[in-house]
Amino acid sequence: MSEFHRAPAARTQPHRRTVLQTAAGLVLAWMTPISASQDPKEARPAIGDWLVRKDDASLIPLTPDDVPFDGRALLAWPLASKGDILRNGSPNNTIVLARLNPSSLSAFTRTLAVDDVVAYSAICTHSGCEVDDTLGDSHTLFCSCHGSIFDPRDGGAAIGGPAPRPLPSLPLKLVEGRLVVAAPFTAEPGFGF
Repeated sequence: MSEFHRAPAARTQPHRRTVLQTAAGLVLAWMTPISASQDPKEARPAIGDWLVRKDDASLIPLTPDDVPFDGRALLAWPLASKGDILRNGSPNNTIVLARLNPSSLSAFTRTLAVDDVVAYSAICTHSGCEVDDTLGDSHTLFCSCHGSIFDPRDGGAAIGGPAPRPLPSLPLKLVEGRLVVAAPFTAEPGFGF
């Protein structure tokens, strides 16, 4: 009878250890962030990336003179500086560029701009539509899906409509006359945050 009672105790110990190890593994897996994608086309703009006109197969890096100075915005994609990876695999990488009077820019916006050009995520922070229009003389960016309005002169501030936060800024610099990403977006692009 003593043999009968010892056998379950001996089996319980390894079973308990297995359960504890499995639970610890599940906790670690739960705490470990899942990488969004390993596809370089989906990676966020990187320092040193050039900007190229969206939907232009020539992939010619943009200069400040390519951005209209008349209140119209220009949509762009980041292109790895080697010219081998167009980061167009995620809508959140779409960038809206505007060229504005430098005296109209807030102090914060001036630190992110280069040669009167500012860059923002083109994805509306309300529901993920593309900021697809400008409002001419007001020099604002407009999302036609639900009417959100953003001020590119003041850090992409949401100034009208349902958008809950500003458009994330993309700091720029000039390298050999080309518009280049100087730092990552100031906030995660997209909506629902």
